[in-house]
Amino acid sequence: MNLRTLVLGLCSASAFAFAAHAETITIATVNNGDMIRMQKLTEDFTKKNPDIQLNWVTLEENVLRERVTTDIATKGGQYDVMTIGTYEVPIWAKQNWLLPLENLGDDYDQKDIIPAIAGGLTVDGKLYAAPFYGESSFVMYRKDLMEKAGLKMPDAPTWTFIKEAADKMTDKANGVNGVCLRGKAGWGENMAFLTAMSNSFGARWFDEQWNPQFDQPEWKNTLQFYVDLMKADGPDGASSNGFNENLALFQQGKCGMWIDATVAASFVSDPKNSTVADKVGYALAPDNGLGKRGNWLWAWSLGIPAGTQKAAAAEKFVAWATGKGYLDLVASKEGWANVPPGTRSSLYANPEYEKAAPFAKMTLDSINSADPTKPTVKPVPYVGVQFVAIPEFQGLGTTVGQLFSAALAGQMSVDDALKQAQDAAKAAMTEGGYIQ
Repeated sequence: MNLRTLVLGLCSASAFAFAAHAETITIATVNNGDMIRMQKLTEDFTKKNPDIQLNWVTLEENVLRERVTTDIATKGGQYDVMTIGTYEVPIWAKQNWLLPLENLGDDYDQKDIIPAIAGGLTVDGKLYAAPFYGESSFVMYRKDLMEKAGLKMPDAPTWTFIKEAADKMTDKANGVNGVCLRGKAGWGENMAFLTAMSNSFGARWFDEQWNPQFDQPEWKNTLQFYVDLMKADGPDGASSNGFNENLALFQQGKCGMWIDATVAASFVSDPKNSTVADKVGYALAPDNGLGKRGNWLWAWSLGIPAGTQKAAAAEKFVAWATGKGYLDLVASKEGWANVPPGTRSSLYANPEYEKAAPFAKMTLDSINSADPTKPTVKPVPYVGVQFVAIPEFQGLGTTVGQLFSAALAGQMSVDDALKQAQDAAKAAMTEGGYIQ
């Protein structure tokens, strides 16, 4: 054996021994573009942390939720890092299912996280998940149609203005609907929109004693306004339209206005896919002068389950994936337009990002106007803007969504939908032990 062979052999043996001692963490994540990109860029992490190897489990959103919920509730320990939403974090933290993130590193700059986003991920002053990207909702509108209607969209419109503009922009003969809004049933579809909208009308799901509030005038005003607006100025079959259907309508030039997720801005302004890309303007979600706007708040975040045996390594990964350095890494590889949005104040102070994303300021303003800890005009016992952070909400939210979608379709009256929503909510709260 010559010297070169001996040296190579020793190096290989050392590498094998090192790999054998490397700690492997398993990351469960959703199969969207930002997370797929993160997987492609993780060589940056493993170079900096050669003693940690990564095992990815990438799942469709509904499957992800089912798998991670089962694992964390049973402390199964299959995953060391989980991609979870703003809905899960406060519930799971209170169950002691998540570890608080207290060792993210001196350079992490936790104070740079946008306060509205951090608020939904914080329980008793501790951060229980680090946001990977965040969003709110706002008004996307056709500047050309607004001008043709003789109107100017305010930066902060009221619902009264939205109704006036929708009436004037509607041109059914030419296939133009004044407004496109979610109607498809689901706690994350029409109820995300309607719950956020109801906040601006002074409504709430429950009072401070967890009594359902669908029998109150604020909910009647919300649902009646929505149904009347959509019947007059919305597209046919609106009760079947969710985010994707309305996106397609807007891109095809069939909507004067669309109130939906801020992440949609990059789609409607993309000339490759949108026929109206050069005609889109942005404004805050509407209000009624009561101090709350009709916009939601969401973040996909990384949390560490209490059942992990590799908390230190997991926290190193979370710090890398959600730190400021990761944004710079994506920008250097993919361009500023592809940086995960909505989590850090410093991103919105960056002129390069503002240049690449003309909707950046309005996105930040929308996020900042939502407060998950005080989502409503009147006091409530829950956290969450477009959802109620209790385990019962997924089932109850979908039931109520089905009733409200039926009201939009004309299959029942607004009053009947609200009465049945009240009954369903009362039954769910009684069964859950919230009320007698």
